[in-house]
Amino acid sequence: MSALDPLETLDPSRFDTPAILKKLASASRRLAELKGIAAVIPNQGILINTLGLQEAKASSEIENIITTHDELFKDDVLPEAFDNPAAKEVLRYRQALRVGFERVGNDGLITVNHIVEIQAELERNHAGLRKLPGTALKDGAGRTVYLPPQDPVEIVALMRGLERFINERELFAVDPLIKMALIHHQFESIHPFYDGNGRTGRILNVLYLVKEGLLDIPVLYLSSYIVRHKADYYRLLQAVRDNDAWEAWVLYLLEAVEETAGQTMATIYAIKAALADYKHRIREGYKFYSQDLINHLFTHPYTKIEFVQQDLQVSRLTATKYLEALVDGGFVQKQKVGRSNYYINRALAAILQGEPETSRSSS
Repeated sequence: MSALDPLETLDPSRFDTPAILKKLASASRRLAELKGIAAVIPNQGILINTLGLQEAKASSEIENIITTHDELFKDDVLPEAFDNPAAKEVLRYRQALRVGFERVGNDGLITVNHIVEIQAELERNHAGLRKLPGTALKDGAGRTVYLPPQDPVEIVALMRGLERFINERELFAVDPLIKMALIHHQFESIHPFYDGNGRTGRILNVLYLVKEGLLDIPVLYLSSYIVRHKADYYRLLQAVRDNDAWEAWVLYLLEAVEETAGQTMATIYAIKAALADYKHRIREGYKFYSQDLINHLFTHPYTKIEFVQQDLQVSRLTATKYLEALVDGGFVQKQKVGRSNYYINRALAAILQGEPETSRSSS
């Protein structure tokens, strides 16, 4: 079949190979473990915010939108002081992921309208599905390797077909992880938008897992695996179009699920341990301790006085006193830019940046 025939015309039994079934079993176990471990953080907003930012950074890096964790966190807390277009674009990805998560939670579906809304949030425009021909995918030498559908009527029809495939389980009786791989490939081959197709498609991956109940919240950031195996990602996408090599593509994404689920669990365990440490030491040493304060510190890797005011419903003076006391206690690190201050949760920032807290500069 060609890459753009309806996915349900594939033979489901072709995915019953020993290699796929073995990898499916191990990936499914890892994902189930991740779902359970994510629930140990009582405030799920902490993981949605922090791990969502990890996925946003990695997914954008695949499209050569490069930024650092420090740049992201600074732009998140003081956007007016840090004019970083790449960071702003990555932060839009996280917001698009949130929008998609809300829609799936409310409707239990992933529709074309939802996908259009996610892409609009990501790109900050309302161009919608492609209506003009000319989009072509090129290799590094500028050669056209794939020409997506050009007719806007065909694009709409293909997206409606994909919508049915996503939401009607009886159309194709395979494990959801295999189905996720097929959906991702079909979406990227339709290439329905003028821009943002890769990132929107990777948002759909984790939203589909939430829709199917394999995750409660969107915390699996597959893009971290794809960044490390980017050449294989594009090679295997094209191999399906050229050689009908669906099995190799499915194996690639199953491996991505298994590996990144393990990495995500390690990150969650580290966040849980840091949160418990901060909670214990702040409760023992500071009269202003509250669970809301702990939740705040671990939702915002970098925070500021106004954020504390808003989340804890305290005055500016009180918020300032809290933060300055936490600076003195070594919990947060104060930084100044212009006339503004921001405060870094040392433990959380170190975890998200993949470095031991003690290696961070104290400047």
